[in-house]
Amino acid sequence: MSPRRILPFAILPVLALAGAPAVSATPAAPAPVPRVVGPLPGTVPGDRLADRIEDTYPFFSTPVDLAAAGYVEQEFHLSGTADGFAVDGTRVASGVPYTTRVVVRRPARARDYSGTALVEWQNVTAGYDLDALWNAEQVTRAGHAWVGVSAQRVGVDQLRGWSPARYGALDVTGGGLHTADELSYDVFTQAGRAVGNGSVMGGLRTRTLLAIGASQSAGRMTVLYDRVLPQQRPVFDGYGFIVGTAPTRVGAEPVFQVLSETDVRTPQRPADTDRFRRWEVAGGAHSGHQGQVYRAPISERDLGAAPTYDCDRPPFSRVPVHHVTAAAYEHLRRWVELGVRPPTARPLEFEADGVTKKRDALGLALGGVRLSQVAVPTALNTGDNSGETFCRLFGTHVPFDAETLARLYPTRAGYVRRVVAADAANVHAGYLLPADAEQNLRDAPGEAR
Repeated sequence: MSPRRILPFAILPVLALAGAPAVSATPAAPAPVPRVVGPLPGTVPGDRLADRIEDTYPFFSTPVDLAAAGYVEQEFHLSGTADGFAVDGTRVASGVPYTTRVVVRRPARARDYSGTALVEWQNVTAGYDLDALWNAEQVTRAGHAWVGVSAQRVGVDQLRGWSPARYGALDVTGGGLHTADELSYDVFTQAGRAVGNGSVMGGLRTRTLLAIGASQSAGRMTVLYDRVLPQQRPVFDGYGFIVGTAPTRVGAEPVFQVLSETDVRTPQRPADTDRFRRWEVAGGAHSGHQGQVYRAPISERDLGAAPTYDCDRPPFSRVPVHHVTAAAYEHLRRWVELGVRPPTARPLEFEADGVTKKRDALGLALGGVRLSQVAVPTALNTGDNSGETFCRLFGTHVPFDAETLARLYPTRAGYVRRVVAADAANVHAGYLLPADAEQNLRDAPGEAR
């Protein structure tokens, strides 16, 4: 638990470390809280002029109408000194100056704030900062805050080139001396402190501070949790590792891991414990349809074009893994605040060879968390694909033909009833939030055509 308070009760290769951390378990003195500049001007996307910071805006600023939801988006620069760590936890530098940025999306009014902040380690696999775990609908309806932290060199260097006026002073390498992201772990935890003390939150008081990261960022957070955190004072109250690795160390802070079908490659997996949960989502992709649709117009605006891919099979699974992560965040929050352990989930099933996933007659994976898109399917959604660059992360989506739909669902009303039953079961089991079940019901009549 974070020392800030006493709780009521108790995209692409990622870094994986096996075995117990070979570091001291005695926490060092608290890292300094960074200096904060901001909020920076220019939070509404517009024309970018390279020589005036007031005419720029945050890179990948969300196009969602946050004001309609009672939210604001603000950006800050954080400066301080950070220690550097190798991936084995060895301290390789101390007191290295840095300056980075955070983007905050939060309720405008304190009375609308849940008190929970999701602090995301921005993913840089694509060569720039990606808020892979930002989901506007689910964050705003819960009243949570989302904070994106630029912790790594690749993302910061791209920002510097994108807008020298706004980001030219950023540096997380100590002037080029530490280019392997040695400072990233301390930079991220110091950003967490800036959220916890309210200095980037407009004075809002945060009760529960959750660190989240996807794919490569989950790998970085695994190093942080396993190797670096034992040498620091606690900052975050809980950790969410999404579509990536998770820690092996048993720590005080609970850990929740959510994997898509893409990410599960072996039947060998860690057991759930009183500090660890792992869910595996059947049919889900490492990077699925929802994220691609959201990011396409932002990529066109800020990068000049949205990426295109030539995959071997139709890409982008439509199974909403983000619905499962939203449920996981709520369980993680209750775990931290009330000591209520999340439900366990059935794992994906494998054939005897230990490599091939078991599938039903329609080609859908067996086992795992089975959302209605898999339990009552209108398409083949899987976590598998191949082809150029990132295709293997996108999964597949192949709609069933009319004959198959007619065989599976003789009437549309019968199809909708089955969707309702599947979603109700997932809500009851704790894998789906009621609001997301309602969205599935609204979408269902158009699916079985």
